[in-house]
Amino acid sequence: MEKCPCGSTRTYEDCCGMLISGKAPALTADQVMRARYSAYVKVELDYLFSSTHPDHRQGYDHKGTRLWAENSQWDGLEILDAKGGGPADSEGKVEFIASYREKGLKREYHELANFKKEEGRWYFTEGKSVGPKPIVRTEPKVGRNDPCPCGSGKKNKKCCGI
Repeated sequence: MEKCPCGSTRTYEDCCGMLISGKAPALTADQVMRARYSAYVKVELDYLFSSTHPDHRQGYDHKGTRLWAENSQWDGLEILDAKGGGPADSEGKVEFIASYREKGLKREYHELANFKKEEGRWYFTEGKSVGPKPIVRTEPKVGRNDPCPCGSGKKNKKCCGI
């Protein structure tokens, strides 16, 4: 039996395959996110389109989506955070990283995806690419004319701050 590409320990047929085939509805935004990843792996474009909210389907690029899905080797999905998106919610956000290889190069796609539930069904609405987090300085900045933090007694600009 084939494991589900979404990273669960279940088989594809008992996990995302149930959602993609329409045999079971997604109960959470997280489940839709996982099924959408699996749909990319399996090149199940109908599910990718149908799980997109109708108000957000305009401009959906079937050809480009197919090319990306077919020409990528999908290495894994990591769900970083989920806010809302539970069975009793009407909206949710899922932050994830999808790892894949394209033309032999390792890549990661990091996104904060938004989901909305209408008439009992969860839909993907839009996603925003997440860039690297800014570096936060934990120590005060050493000025050029301040004493060097290495303890040499010299000014920073004449020592380690070159």
